[in-house]
Amino acid sequence: MRSSINNFLTLTIFALFFASCTAEEPAKEKKQEVPEKETVPELALSKEQMQSVGITIGPIEQRNLNTIVKANGQLAVPPQNKADVSVLSGGLIRKINVLEGQQVKKGQVLATIENQELIRIQQDYLAAKNSFSYVQAEYNRQTQLKEAGAGTGKSFQSAEATYQSEKSRIRAYESQLLQLGISVRKIANGNIVSQLPLLAPISGTVGQITANIGAFVQPGTSIMEVVDNSKIHCDLIVFEKDLMKVKIGQAVNFQLTNQENQQIKGTINGINKSFENESKGVVVHAVIENTAKQNLIPGMYVTALISVGNERLPAVPVEALTRSEGKIYIFVVSAEPAKDNKLHFIKTEVKTGVSELGYTQITAIGKLPENVQYVTKGAFYLQSISAGEEEE
Repeated sequence: MRSSINNFLTLTIFALFFASCTAEEPAKEKKQEVPEKETVPELALSKEQMQSVGITIGPIEQRNLNTIVKANGQLAVPPQNKADVSVLSGGLIRKINVLEGQQVKKGQVLATIENQELIRIQQDYLAAKNSFSYVQAEYNRQTQLKEAGAGTGKSFQSAEATYQSEKSRIRAYESQLLQLGISVRKIANGNIVSQLPLLAPISGTVGQITANIGAFVQPGTSIMEVVDNSKIHCDLIVFEKDLMKVKIGQAVNFQLTNQENQQIKGTINGINKSFENESKGVVVHAVIENTAKQNLIPGMYVTALISVGNERLPAVPVEALTRSEGKIYIFVVSAEPAKDNKLHFIKTEVKTGVSELGYTQITAIGKLPENVQYVTKGAFYLQSISAGEEEE
């Protein structure tokens, strides 16, 4: 009887074990059939919060980043828009009427030079002018005698030669005085001056002044310069490998080397036909648009992108990209309407391409909604919030 009870208990335990095993297997299979749903965390901010931290949003732009030629150069002005103010006759600087950086007009008196030799020139001019009256009268008398047949040919020729010689000498004095900026009419009335004005040859801005009051300057010495920046342009160096791609009329985007995010537009208007020194580079000239709105100075270094094709690619500003764990992200505005009067941002992974002039080409890992908005500025703030949530 005891063996019968033992056999019954053994069968009962085996049956219970078998039932428990068969019951767990479907449960495990059922659990494996339901995949875990990956949730993308969203960050929500009100308009007031966005404004306080400087977050801005905008659409993804199409920019010409792929079909370009990159070139470096500097700003310059044409030779006719830059002038050295030089002294024709040496002397002492008695007065300087302008300051560096001052706007002047053509013909304006910039400085005054005192020269004792100037007095002698005026005296010689007045003496020649006074003696010319007698020479002219003698010439007229000999002309009348010749016409009447009473004079001699030798006397007429002598009078005519003297008349032409004195006339030429007076014209030379007048031309010399006009070059020095002295009015001939004032001198004719006896107003002899000892100082000559130094006039602005062009309109523009006064550059560096290299002389002081009381200094003696030699003839031909430049004491200051005047620059007209209204015609400022850019001289770019394009190397031989890219030269065949560059054509007149192509658009150019400039970025000043020492000015962050300041971009200027222009157009190619000239290509030199000789290499610059031994660099195997050719100077390409580009006019700048809207120069009046830019604080541009000749000599500024620029980086330029010359558009040589028509392909346009999606691109975002460099500051819109964030990096985390070796991946690159942008923050996209959720397309679903918000119920809490806040904008919801989704951290979206992208791949990047060429990067020029502060913009980088992007390719989304997944499909982005049409007319999607994203964070153009302030993405680092959202990244810091996102990193804090992940740590928690």
